[in-house]
Amino acid sequence: MLVATLNHCRKIVALALLFSLWFPAVTALQVTGLYDHRVAVNNESDTERNRAFREALEAVILKVTGEHRWLEHPSIEEALDNAQSYVEAISYSSELVALPLPPNSIAPDTQPLLAPTVEQRFIEVNFADSLIDELLASAAIPVWDSNRPSVLVWMALQNAAGERTMLTSESNLQIISYMQEFAAQRAIPIIFPVLDFEDRRNLSEDVVWALEEAAITTASERYGADSILTGRLHFTASGELVGLWQFIFQGEAEVFDGFEEDLNAYLHAPLDRITNQLASYFAIVPETTTQQIVRLRVEGISDLSAYSALLTYVSGLGLVDSVSMAALDGERLELELGLVGDSAQLFEMIALDRDLLPIQSSQAGSRGVLHYRWTR
Repeated sequence: MLVATLNHCRKIVALALLFSLWFPAVTALQVTGLYDHRVAVNNESDTERNRAFREALEAVILKVTGEHRWLEHPSIEEALDNAQSYVEAISYSSELVALPLPPNSIAPDTQPLLAPTVEQRFIEVNFADSLIDELLASAAIPVWDSNRPSVLVWMALQNAAGERTMLTSESNLQIISYMQEFAAQRAIPIIFPVLDFEDRRNLSEDVVWALEEAAITTASERYGADSILTGRLHFTASGELVGLWQFIFQGEAEVFDGFEEDLNAYLHAPLDRITNQLASYFAIVPETTTQQIVRLRVEGISDLSAYSALLTYVSGLGLVDSVSMAALDGERLELELGLVGDSAQLFEMIALDRDLLPIQSSQAGSRGVLHYRWTR
């Protein structure tokens, strides 16, 4: 019998390659770098290093939990004062970085000015994931697994003259860059439509501006995203930013407004709001003991390669604490899973991917068996 016991949170692969993609047919994405962070430093002194340790630990806690509010938890505040105790390794590097330009709002069809560059020193801080997990578990703080729901972003922009355009990387680099930076800071996979002929045939600027839920949902199906954020942004003649946002998740649409004078602040509010919502939905409190045993029945395991891929996939699900093979009959495999959550949470987590498709007739069958077909 094969048994695999796993840590709740793992470093998986290729966050940098998965964030903010302009490519169709994606869904929930595995993110990495949850326990690592790079901080700019002025020098390699002890004072700068200790400051960087605290800043890096704040960033890691934010990525692992998904929500700012946990940084104010007494256990986390105490840990931040002793951040060096959680450090596993460090390394220094230097690179040329662009100096910040004065903050200002830009018209939707205007490229930002090119900034001068300067050499900057950085420290890469790697924290011990087991210590971070233990800290969060002892404080009963929910942890967001590295398998995270993707967010597809549509935006229509209107200038002071009333002209509307769709958000593109060519003409709206400042908006795209900020969203990519937010995605990296919060470990949330943000993707953008390619805006090819099919996209533009399905959605016009006016349809996006009107936040037409049905049309937006239909046009988004080709991307397989787990949630959809649609925004409309009006650059007024007085320099104010006014608009509306719509977030579609789990078949429900929520609309909220936005009003700012600074572009980054305008973009931050909805991104922070939806990230908190997703983290609250998917994060689970780490437990030291298994809470539930679930039987997973999978059809379509035709060879050893499929068997190995299935075990790797199931073992990588954050709330799965143990895996053992219970039965094998032809192309049908049954696994017994020990969970740190419950079967409902497991069902939601599997639904983020397309590797296992539920067989509805027995999804809620007796003995608590979850029945799927392997499609990879």
